Amino acid sequence: MASEDRNIGKARILIVDDMEMNRVILEEIIKDIGGDPVSAESGEQALELVKEQCPDLILTDISMPGMDGYELCKTLKRKKETRNVPVIFISAYDEPEAIVEGLSLGGEDYITKPFIPEVVQARVGVQLRLYEAKRELLEMNRRLQISVKEQLRQIEQEKKNILYAMANIAAQNADYEKEHMDRVGRNCRILAQGMQLSPLFENQISDSFIDTIELAAPLCDIGNIGISTDVLQKKKELTEEERAVIQKHTTIGAKLLQDLHVNSDYNDFISTAVDIAKYHHENWDGSGYPDRLTGENIPLAAQIVSVAEKYCTLTGEEALSREEALEAMGRETGIKFNPNIYEICRKISRQLC
Repeated sequence: MASEDRNIGKARILIVDDMEMNRVILEEIIKDIGGDPVSAESGEQALELVKEQCPDLILTDISMPGMDGYELCKTLKRKKETRNVPVIFISAYDEPEAIVEGLSLGGEDYITKPFIPEVVQARVGVQLRLYEAKRELLEMNRRLQISVKEQLRQIEQEKKNILYAMANIAAQNADYEKEHMDRVGRNCRILAQGMQLSPLFENQISDSFIDTIELAAPLCDIGNIGISTDVLQKKKELTEEERAVIQKHTTIGAKLLQDLHVNSDYNDFISTAVDIAKYHHENWDGSGYPDRLTGENIPLAAQIVSVAEKYCTLTGEEALSREEALEAMGRETGIKFNPNIYEICRKISRQLC
């Protein structure tokens, strides 16, 4: 016997035959090549043994009372845990039709009785090596998928880091504090959580949406990176032309984000960020920019950012108290803000940071 057949690493081999003599003969043949034989006298018993510990290969008789070898093979091939385990049929018959049927059911080989030890050992050895090669290939593929996913995750994170760095520059250009944009993100999360509990929005806001809006909201004014600091930081009243220039930050930011080409998982973040960047200055009554959208035509994420950003500005830069800020925002409800979102904001305002 070739040495490679004698080194199969104590492979567990299940022998299924209703004849005890056949099981004993096959056990000795398997032991001779270093295998670990386990026997079953029926297909039903074989399935119970498989549940306890999955074998590396199965030798099964075809003609058995109850569940025959064909049915056993079909059952094994239907299950994810055993579909790749090689099955070798054993039979006293060598008709081509029987061999073809066994192979068509997923069997890997066919051995006829009486057993020739060298033939059994050779065929078992071949199938075990093929099975091990397949397992190694599947493991390599699994590791490769993990590696690719990790690389994509790192690329996505690097792109996010770049976006946040650009957003910080844009905030500095507009003379905003970094803490302001961080507050906007956190308060968008809190507001979205409050809305999730409302019958008006529960079907629109998922846990994933809440996570995404918190990450995307700080990018709302990223388009300011393309606006002159002289205009952004001008203390005097802006001219009509200067206001038109500043309003372009919405389309600049959306275009910058849309130009990112990434995988589908990351696109959930990007699409939300695009909606926010482009539409967070739209007003409920249609008086906003850039597209003068009205009411529910404004993306929900942008509506939430509009409310949260205004609250952060009033309680931060303008140093109003919580009550004063809500009162001021209340005067713009139905004009600038969705009345329902404002009402939820008012109710949970003590939770806002």
